[in-house]
Amino acid sequence: MHWSMTRLTFALGAALALSITAADARPVKWARGADALTLDPHSQNEGPTIAFSNQVYEALTTRDNANKLIPALAVSWKLADPTTWEFKLRQNVKFHNGDPFTADDVVFSYNRALQPTSDYKGYLAGVKEIVKVDDYTVQVKTTGPNPLVADNLTSVFIMSKKWSEANNTTKVQDFKNKEENFAVRNANGTGPFSLVSREPDVKTVLKRNDAYWGRGEVPLEITELTLVPIKQDATRVAALLSGEMDVVQDVPVQDIERLKNAPKMRVTEGPENRTIFFGFDVGSPELASSDVKGKNPFKDVRVREAVSLSLNRTAIQRVVMRGQAVPAGTIAPPFVNGYKKEFDANAGAADVAKAKSLMAAAGYPNGFSISLHCPNDRYLNDEAICQAAVGMMGQIGLKVNMISQSKSLHFPVLQNVKSDFYMLGWGVPTYDSDYIFSFLYHTREGTRGGWNATRYSNPEVDKLIQSLSSETDKPKRDATIAQIWDKLRPEHLYAAIHHQMLAHAMKNDIEVPVRPDNIIFFKQVAFKKS
Repeated sequence: MHWSMTRLTFALGAALALSITAADARPVKWARGADALTLDPHSQNEGPTIAFSNQVYEALTTRDNANKLIPALAVSWKLADPTTWEFKLRQNVKFHNGDPFTADDVVFSYNRALQPTSDYKGYLAGVKEIVKVDDYTVQVKTTGPNPLVADNLTSVFIMSKKWSEANNTTKVQDFKNKEENFAVRNANGTGPFSLVSREPDVKTVLKRNDAYWGRGEVPLEITELTLVPIKQDATRVAALLSGEMDVVQDVPVQDIERLKNAPKMRVTEGPENRTIFFGFDVGSPELASSDVKGKNPFKDVRVREAVSLSLNRTAIQRVVMRGQAVPAGTIAPPFVNGYKKEFDANAGAADVAKAKSLMAAAGYPNGFSISLHCPNDRYLNDEAICQAAVGMMGQIGLKVNMISQSKSLHFPVLQNVKSDFYMLGWGVPTYDSDYIFSFLYHTREGTRGGWNATRYSNPEVDKLIQSLSSETDKPKRDATIAQIWDKLRPEHLYAAIHHQMLAHAMKNDIEVPVRPDNIIFFKQVAFKKS
């Protein structure tokens, strides 16, 4: 009798909880400044694309709101031997089409992510082989001891092997050459939301995955999630104020205070693990867009330093960013292992006199012409930052032709190494300097250097970078990181501008915290109970 009453009480309580959840659950419309570039989860290692993928797909590991590494599709991991990481997989997980998730999908996904057209192969640098031990155990074998394997896997999403083979999408989309495959507009993950419809740059509709394995661990109150890219800042804010949108990411800095004071609105703020900077072509014999012929001015470190010194970062912070930025002296954000406060010391003010002196010493007292590629829908006020910088660089004789375009056009220019001078922003999901070195400084070859559009190549630096993937002694590893920064910072291969700040705006019955990775995990969003 006692057992029956307990069961009845539990059933009544569960029914009441479900009725409350059903009453409070509702659809959510989510606006961003730009769309995901693709739905292929191994194609583009780009912020908004990764943020969207996290709603549909999952990785073996992830991070919580405090940046702590936690389980996702893997429940545990360990070093089986110095060069073998073993992952125990979560059981009873299904893809959206009902197929079971097993080790076969992990092996398939990692091998797919290592393909030449994948922008995620850098996360798997140093991986020699992925081995299935049994249906729920996989081993990642590395060329040497690698302390960061679990950290690197947070953005390598797992696809269904069976679904991919059935839909002829085993090959990663070649985004830079505008290739299409089935996974570009279709999706089948294990995540909290499944795809309903996809209209690129218009809207993408997801529905709640009621069979989601983690439903009892997260609120999962959103019944339908619609991503609406709205490029124009004023239109995006107006859509929120009118009630058309529920959550706005990429809040224009000029509207933050107004939204804070608006009735029935809420704004959350915080620092982002991302730095915005300019990159130089230091490798080409001649710059295609310059009036200097027969040589490349950016090969001279004095010219690169002069450009950096011409930038009044404090003015950009104050006028362009309305305080929503921190002037940067290098491209490592403060969250990253290897960052030192001295990197950003005295980063704000320009030194035009010294910059002019350096330009003259390099043989360009009157400057030269150059084209600057800049996105206009990726980073906060990206086009306005470039416009401000163009005026500042004009003080040292640079005649800059700014080419402003959507990120869907901007990024292929960099990936195809077709720019002399460009803006880029870089977040660091592994929270380690190795990620910056491997993608942005290492020679562009194999799994490394995928976003190194500077053409910089230094075998000595490459060797040091590669050693980070096999050094397990933390003090020694940190000393190598410091050594690499000591070598790279004086080269001025990039002119850092600032570390970006974030703000999300939303209706006040929702609270969306700002994470340093700028990802909203909508499965965690709960509505304020009435």
